Amino acid sequence: MADTGIPFTDLVAGLPAATPFIGPETLERQRGSAFDARIGANESAFGMSPKALQALIDEAPRSAWYGDAQSHDLRSALAEKHGVAPEEVLVGAGIDGILGNTVRMLAGPGTPVVTSAGAYPTFNYHVAGFGAALQTVPYCDDAEDPDAILAKMRETRAPLGYFANPDNPMGSWYEAETMQRLIDGVPDGAVLVLDEAYIEFAPDGTAPPIDASNPKVMRMRTFSKAHGMAGLRIGYTIAHRDLITGLNKVRNHFEMTRVAQAAALASLRDPDFVAGVVAEVARGRAEYAETAARLGLRALPSATNFVAIDMGRDGEYARAVLRALDAAGVFVRMPGVAPMDRCIRVTVGTAQDRAIFAERLASVIKALG
Repeated sequence: MADTGIPFTDLVAGLPAATPFIGPETLERQRGSAFDARIGANESAFGMSPKALQALIDEAPRSAWYGDAQSHDLRSALAEKHGVAPEEVLVGAGIDGILGNTVRMLAGPGTPVVTSAGAYPTFNYHVAGFGAALQTVPYCDDAEDPDAILAKMRETRAPLGYFANPDNPMGSWYEAETMQRLIDGVPDGAVLVLDEAYIEFAPDGTAPPIDASNPKVMRMRTFSKAHGMAGLRIGYTIAHRDLITGLNKVRNHFEMTRVAQAAALASLRDPDFVAGVVAEVARGRAEYAETAARLGLRALPSATNFVAIDMGRDGEYARAVLRALDAAGVFVRMPGVAPMDRCIRVTVGTAQDRAIFAERLASVIKALG
């Protein structure tokens, strides 16, 4: 960083000027044109519930007012849905925003924090941003390793660990019994973030029962995926009320807009729409598996709204495929750590998106040889 005399803290001065992801809009500016298929950011290709859209429109004239700082109506509805008290629910600007406040709440400078190498990088971004010390364990057979996470938390005496089920970027998942053993194994004085952003797409029996009386786990959920509201930035956590109180001490109390709260509440009351999205995503995952098989590739099993496709070689080849798809107008992403980086990761798009992807992936594979 150039010496401009700006009094940055030592922490900020030492951080790289980087973000977890390069957004598709940035890539479109770089390439000089829009993508024909935007299937890289795990956004929903199927929009939001018509009821949610109408609620957003109805609330828009009141956007001159701040949103309810307590998200009272939405928080109460979520509490009822999950069988917990409203004081055990906190609504925030997507899981990402809540993750940042969780790290801020539990991990000061130099504090060890445990995650999996190659797991969701936004969590790592917050750990670095607050000066904590990231401790990683490897994936095992393309899945996060719960035993390794627990062992590393014990070894480092980390007060905070992260685990996603289902997982991003591989789409793998564990049954509820395994997740309950993970929760039960969290050391005393530590907290596990269990990120369940994709839980609506997972098979029955993936999520263990929610127990908000347990101070060792925070369950993270979102409206960004199955509900189709990534641009509205609305997520929530269910946790022990003392953890919620801690988050309330550091959060931005007016980050939730009126329109986001209204739309999320309406979507919560339209389960048939979400069920329809989940069904279409399942069809899309099967279609991607067929596309991969036709090209001699393998689509990994997925319990999310995306599929990781094993390109059959190494990370350098997968990166070449990614660049060629970008040039061909198809936005996808890939895992960043070996050996998972042999794959590309493709969001389930519309039928048109999927057709474009199938045709252009075939062309790219043929051109690369």
